[in-house]
Amino acid sequence: MTKLSNRKLFVSSCIVFYISFLTTTHVLAFTTLQTNNVQSLPFIPKQKTCLQQQQLGTFEPLNIPTQQSSSSSSALQEEERSIAFYNYSSTTPIPYEPMWNMQKKLLQCHLNRLSSSSSFSCNQFLSVEDTSILTTLNGYYVHSSESHTHSFQDKDAIIMLQHTPVYTLGTASDPNYITSQDNVDIIRIERGGEVTCHAPGQLTVYPILDLRGYKQDIHWYMRALEECILIALEKAGVQGATREEDLTGVWVQNKKIAALGVKVRRWVTMHGLAVNVEQSCVSYFDGIVPCGLVGRQVCCINDFLDEPMSVAEFSVCMKEAMEEVFEVALVEV
Repeated sequence: MTKLSNRKLFVSSCIVFYISFLTTTHVLAFTTLQTNNVQSLPFIPKQKTCLQQQQLGTFEPLNIPTQQSSSSSSALQEEERSIAFYNYSSTTPIPYEPMWNMQKKLLQCHLNRLSSSSSFSCNQFLSVEDTSILTTLNGYYVHSSESHTHSFQDKDAIIMLQHTPVYTLGTASDPNYITSQDNVDIIRIERGGEVTCHAPGQLTVYPILDLRGYKQDIHWYMRALEECILIALEKAGVQGATREEDLTGVWVQNKKIAALGVKVRRWVTMHGLAVNVEQSCVSYFDGIVPCGLVGRQVCCINDFLDEPMSVAEFSVCMKEAMEEVFEVALVEV
């Protein structure tokens, strides 16, 4: 009888313990679930911020190694990485569509080269013969149908110019960010980014580059363009220009001085950057929300200089900066 009672007591204790275990486990599970939910909320924006920063990327110098040869010289190295430079910054402002067509033509020439070439390396830069042709044509290349016979049309190039007034929209840009047209042309193009403005007094730069010769990373390329702007602004005497976290472009005293928007196809770039130089270009931004950034203002280089600078003068600073960042020599047509 005693053994039976002890057995019943043991069974009862086991049942009580099991029920208590289930209850405790349920409470702990519920508490853990609630705690995890509470803890997870603050981490969501942190994850998004981290992803945004990762997507924006960072700039790292290329540090292209020079050939180890007794005959090597700095001039030879520049010759080996020479690209065409179309500088229209001092000419009359050019309408948008002709220069857009020029970009597309140069891009297509690159694509044709890539389709017909078994090797992608070392054939995107100008040869000695190409350099000789470029220095004698003096702009004839752009306007003549005979230019198709020249071999340098499929090589890297940089275009600098001023545009007549135009608002450009990227592929996914919201047209509602155009608040007043005021007889300014509106063109939707195949770049990224929101609406921006081009106008006289602004330097626009279109690099047509095969990124295989630099770094095959679009985010690096965007940061490299920003680096060119930062260096050029410093050369021009503008102090305090910076990037801004999670945003594309360059800023001075919390105002945007330069914008970027690119298109990349098979690692070949088109479109590019624009830097506000003269105060005459700033008023055109009154008709848009620049880059879709509500409440943000724009500025220009001459806002920060005692002696005003022309677009042509600033193009010299930009040329030097691009040669430094992309480690090339720009051979002017």
